[in-house]
Amino acid sequence: MTALRAIVEHRDDLVKTRTQTVNRLHVVLTHLIPAGAPRGLSADRAAEMLHRVRPRDLAGKTMRGLAVDLVAEMRQLDRRIAKAAGDIEAAVLESGSSLTELCGIGVLNAGKILGRVGSIHRFRSAAAFASYTGTAPIEASSGDVVRHRLSRAGDRQLNCVLHTMAITQIGRETAGRTYYRRKRAAGKSHREALRCLKRRLSDVVYRQLLHDSKTELEASPGGHSGAALLSCAAG
Repeated sequence: MTALRAIVEHRDDLVKTRTQTVNRLHVVLTHLIPAGAPRGLSADRAAEMLHRVRPRDLAGKTMRGLAVDLVAEMRQLDRRIAKAAGDIEAAVLESGSSLTELCGIGVLNAGKILGRVGSIHRFRSAAAFASYTGTAPIEASSGDVVRHRLSRAGDRQLNCVLHTMAITQIGRETAGRTYYRRKRAAGKSHREALRCLKRRLSDVVYRQLLHDSKTELEASPGGHSGAALLSCAAG
């Protein structure tokens, strides 16, 4: 899983670099095009816009040349990001993980979970896993009012994955949405109900990883589910 984590982090770095490149391109385009450029600018769209810009002064020509270079950088980054995504998908498929069967987890986030978690058996319980993912709530009660606040501990990348999973499930007819609505009906705010859902989904991911580990063990030559594994799953 070390290699998978490395390629996931490499892709994340490439995405950040692309965002910075697009931001620089936006600034340059504001000097060339009065209306600037729209959000979500692609390399093809930027190239199309630049094709209609033909400045005659030296400053304008210099800015256009810079914009052309930035578009070329975007194209190169797009190719590298696509390759990294393909490598992640291949690694996830090879692992035999069933994480993508869970609503809200795509191939890229499945790769992030596998790469950052490693062996699920290093966590003694779902509660320990929740602490690692930063979804275990911290009590912040005052008087008769029982409240919990967001935990800043744990792996923030995994927390982000669970946040995406929660938002996706809230937007669809899922068990997660039903659970979220039940928490809201009980008087919890959106953030509180979302935190509760993320904690619940952390358990879902934990159980799925345990299930995959058990399946892999049983499928291996001479493999069988030992008492320790069964005990961990029951816990």
